[in-house]
Amino acid sequence: MSSSKRVGRTKGLATRRKAGSTARPRVVRERVYEGTTHVTPADGNVFADLGFPPAEAENLLLRSELMTALMGIIERRRLTQTQAAKLFAVTQPRISDLNRDKIDRFTLDALVNMLAHAGVKVRLVIGRSAA
Repeated sequence: MSSSKRVGRTKGLATRRKAGSTARPRVVRERVYEGTTHVTPADGNVFADLGFPPAEAENLLLRSELMTALMGIIERRRLTQTQAAKLFAVTQPRISDLNRDKIDRFTLDALVNMLAHAGVKVRLVIGRSAA
């Protein structure tokens, strides 16, 4: 009895954008398995792609974007955790949670407040979903 392995390799990443569109490009990954090409389009929200319910996926995406903004401030200003905690008006362990991507420990309110303490203006754009 012979066994066969599926050997896959990523062929590359491509982006697609409709002419005149201001929306984010859709990322497409191609995989080749034994001569077969499979294309999986992404919708721009990794949490939705991972199977989270739509409302939760949107919330997680917003929180991750705010956390990324906070980390960007820390990196650009070369702040220690203690300095960042003072700037954002939180405790040092909260900055440690931020560094370790503990998204479940932060609410949207807390993240917006932290950015506000750093003098960052946060705007929310509301629109209809693509579906």
